[in-house]
Amino acid sequence: MFDRFKQRSYEPERLDTGDYTSVEYERWHREMWFIHRIFGEMRALKRSVFKAVEKSGKQSVSILDVGAGAGELLCELKKWTSEKDIFLAGAEINSFAAAAIRDAKINAVQCDALRLPFADNSFEYVFCSLFLHHLDDNQAVDLLREMGRVAACRIFVIDLNRHPTAYYLYKFLAAIFLQRFTREDGALSILRSFTPEEMLDLAEKAGLNDVTVTHSKVNRLILSGRVSAPIKTIEANIRRQNRIAQMPYMQRP
Repeated sequence: MFDRFKQRSYEPERLDTGDYTSVEYERWHREMWFIHRIFGEMRALKRSVFKAVEKSGKQSVSILDVGAGAGELLCELKKWTSEKDIFLAGAEINSFAAAAIRDAKINAVQCDALRLPFADNSFEYVFCSLFLHHLDDNQAVDLLREMGRVAACRIFVIDLNRHPTAYYLYKFLAAIFLQRFTREDGALSILRSFTPEEMLDLAEKAGLNDVTVTHSKVNRLILSGRVSAPIKTIEANIRRQNRIAQMPYMQRP
């Protein structure tokens, strides 16, 4: 019965294949707002990104949400940080979702999450929520690496935990409240998600350091990590070391 949870599923979700109507998609957005509030994303966001911002003590902060959807979480961050000089942006490939973010008076860039059009260290914090499980293993590593590249401080990844209790509880509750599209894709999302150990392995492959994976309530995991030194700094140090190695001994610093 529980063998299906030993390995993650690679069956595509309808949300990823585009096999849904505009009516289903609009209702999906409304139901996802409900899920965000009731099933844990808001709580996880407060425990991760918002906590890091508060702990930093900075009054001026920049934050990027990758795979931002319609920007529900960015809107909450905007409310929570209203007393700060905060720059918020959402990276989203769907044109309708990107437009919804702009309608909320938040910056939006329509782009591929695996090829973010930003320079290294462009934002202090970069996060994504319920996005990682939509990718295959190699893409997941690429996403973490790309998020780490553009984050000057830390990245945060909020996602589901592949666990039988969560799966069967979701199926029971979803049958009461949600449309078939959201119900079936949500159950498949749990089967496609990673365990804490698998998340740590992805982070290692992506070259992240100071990595933690913590549990948030209602079957959410929060991965946090950073790149130990900006890529450009590493490259500059290598060039400097090569120049030093070529100097006469007495000229070396």
